[in-house]
Amino acid sequence: MRMMMGFLLAALALPAQVNPERLNHALDEPQNWLTYWGDYSAVRYRTLKQINAGNVKNLRVEWIFQSGKGGIAETVPLVVDGVMYATLGDGIAVALDAQSGRQLWRYQYVFPAGVKATGANRGFAILGDRLFMVTPDSHVIALEAKTGKLIWNTEMAPWKSGTHYATLAPLAVKDKVIVGISGGEQGVRGFVDAYDAATGKRAWRFWTIPLKHEKGGDTWDADSAERGGGPAWMTGTYDPQLNTVYWGIGNPGPDLDGGVRKGDNLYSCSLVALNPDDGSLKWHFQFTPHDTHDWDAAETPMLLDLPWQGKMRKLVVQANRNAFFYVLDRETGEFLMGKPFARQNWAKRLDAKGRPILLPHTEPSPEGTHLCPGLAGGTNWMAPSYNPETKMFYFAVREQCDVYYAEPQKYVEGKGYWGSVSRGVTDEKEWGSLRALDPLTGATKWDFRYYRAPWAGTLTTAGGLVFSADEDGYLMAFDAKSGTNLWKFNTGTGHLVTSPMTYSVKGRQYLTMPAGGAIITFALP
Repeated sequence: MRMMMGFLLAALALPAQVNPERLNHALDEPQNWLTYWGDYSAVRYRTLKQINAGNVKNLRVEWIFQSGKGGIAETVPLVVDGVMYATLGDGIAVALDAQSGRQLWRYQYVFPAGVKATGANRGFAILGDRLFMVTPDSHVIALEAKTGKLIWNTEMAPWKSGTHYATLAPLAVKDKVIVGISGGEQGVRGFVDAYDAATGKRAWRFWTIPLKHEKGGDTWDADSAERGGGPAWMTGTYDPQLNTVYWGIGNPGPDLDGGVRKGDNLYSCSLVALNPDDGSLKWHFQFTPHDTHDWDAAETPMLLDLPWQGKMRKLVVQANRNAFFYVLDRETGEFLMGKPFARQNWAKRLDAKGRPILLPHTEPSPEGTHLCPGLAGGTNWMAPSYNPETKMFYFAVREQCDVYYAEPQKYVEGKGYWGSVSRGVTDEKEWGSLRALDPLTGATKWDFRYYRAPWAGTLTTAGGLVFSADEDGYLMAFDAKSGTNLWKFNTGTGHLVTSPMTYSVKGRQYLTMPAGGAIITFALP
């Protein structure tokens, strides 16, 4: 009875409504983590400094939540007024007491008859008193934040034995929930959708791959756009002042065979700027035209206001999978700068408009083409961060090359549609690093080398710290200015494939990192 009463009291104490104004000013609530990125701009910076460079060595485990399921947690939890909300994959979600890790409720999505979909999930969006998540069979659902009760369930696209699926954390903007479809290796035609948060009714759809009669459709050969890929599988960012959503678009389909889809293949491997009210395209920038190496542009489009060549500019920056770091004007899409940050042997340079000038012999070939970066890219979906005090951009770098082979493939619905194959270079060890970069010049300020190429993102704080993790299972803290490794903790798993986050409750700061199937939270003694 006492345990049940405690549960009821905790449920009654769940947070007040998260209105659009709170989301617009999420950085003003450092105690909370209100969006997948922490705020709309995706800087992943918090002014919290109870944990700092001087005492981080004393950080210890405060609580561990065991999900009770296999697989790997890719979630970035939300924290709202002392309550943590996390998705666990396979349609499971939980609410936890952010101080103790005690479960307040648990939700299990019920799959339709005949559907046996599984998969990772990267998190929730919250708006009002509702939580929003996608499911492995490409539905969008709304849950009551207080109880986890299902409110509405809307299908994005037919599952069709795994052709369409969804994994990202939604983006809540004004009265809409914006999501994107996965399946870039399945021959789908990608899209970004917006749904009415109150009813679940679809408000608009932006097709990421235009057909012949649409603008950009002439960049596809014959009917290849109908299976053109362009998944929108990672969460976008949003500028409330410009009323613009920025979304990174994935690879074309088939991934590695460009012979069946001649042309630039818009809007694959692009950043698109959309009007969130109606889904109309404001501008686009294509990083890798006619990609044949799976270098999608799903990496974080971070929004920064910085002095560019003596004048304040609204910028969007991205460390792209193709191993170049880009700076664009986010009002117009104008290309401002692009510089390589990792090994690459595919482009001589970028021209004045940001288009790559290709080196010879970079396409997949029957005998195999050695190319850097490899299929996983110079970086990937792991989140970067930016610290306004150090003025540095922190991100995970992958140094790995592949051999790409030409092996054309016929499209079969429901089966992988890569169009060719690649393999790692067996005589060349991969490695990686945590890197600090000046976003205005592209210059590396410091670099901490890992033994293996990482999959974890970053977090930075006013405590003078950067947090990240490696593939050997260590969660680590670094001096934000120098890159000195100040603290590390072995989580007991090499599956650290998401990004750390921080929050505070009743004046005490916490650090959280999902690891394997668990969520581990740290604090000072």
